[in-house]
Amino acid sequence: MATTPSDSRYVTEPKVYVVGRQTVVEEEVSRFLSDEGLLFTTDARAASEVLAEIAGRTCYLSFGKGRKTNKEYLENILTSKHGSVLEHAVWCLLLTGVSRSLTHELVRHRAGFGYSQLSQRYVDESEARYVVPPLYQENPELRARWEQVIERARQAYRELAEATAAFVQQKHPEMAPRDRRKWARQAARSILPNACETKIFVTGNSRAWRHFMELRGSPHADTEIRRLAVEVARALKKESPNIFQDVEVYLEADSLPAVRVQHSKV
Repeated sequence: MATTPSDSRYVTEPKVYVVGRQTVVEEEVSRFLSDEGLLFTTDARAASEVLAEIAGRTCYLSFGKGRKTNKEYLENILTSKHGSVLEHAVWCLLLTGVSRSLTHELVRHRAGFGYSQLSQRYVDESEARYVVPPLYQENPELRARWEQVIERARQAYRELAEATAAFVQQKHPEMAPRDRRKWARQAARSILPNACETKIFVTGNSRAWRHFMELRGSPHADTEIRRLAVEVARALKKESPNIFQDVEVYLEADSLPAVRVQHSKV
């Protein structure tokens, strides 16, 4: 079944929503400075940058000393690879338009991350969207063949889920309808393709996000997750231009955007 690129059943690009960022509790910072007899001002606008600077200056009690701007201070953090300071800056991103195949790779990033993903046990995937692999987006004939397979899988899931629900009802008539649906879906989901679109809520600190972007934004990474890494880089550079000042989105020789990190493995 051939479809047009605008077909809402198919997704070609990931979306990144910055749904959570930190705030600075100014009163408590002032109380700490007063109690310790310290002076501290910063030109940083993003709370994440202020907190990273406070964390770093706490290590050496260097409040009011040395580098004057937050950009200069965090640049020194990056060049000296004092990456633990960056673990205090945290963002929550909601990712959509990504495949189960992608999230299988994404959740391998454990340190510094937390995940909450759409459940195929509770959510009916009869009308699920599917993520078109980037390679098939380049070839209409291959995409059409791929979509034919997906539509067969979609129909098979519907039929199997319905038949399974009937079996569960017969076997456990006392079971609540919600539980019967869950049992049916958790069995039927076993035939869903990895291309099934999912939504995942990810919380990560800036050190973890930098590691993700460096590895997955590489031209050697899987193309789908590379596209996601590029979108994450664009979003977080807007959130914190100082923490991610050495992160660059550029066009690779393969004509696709990639991510380059000047200070590797901070």
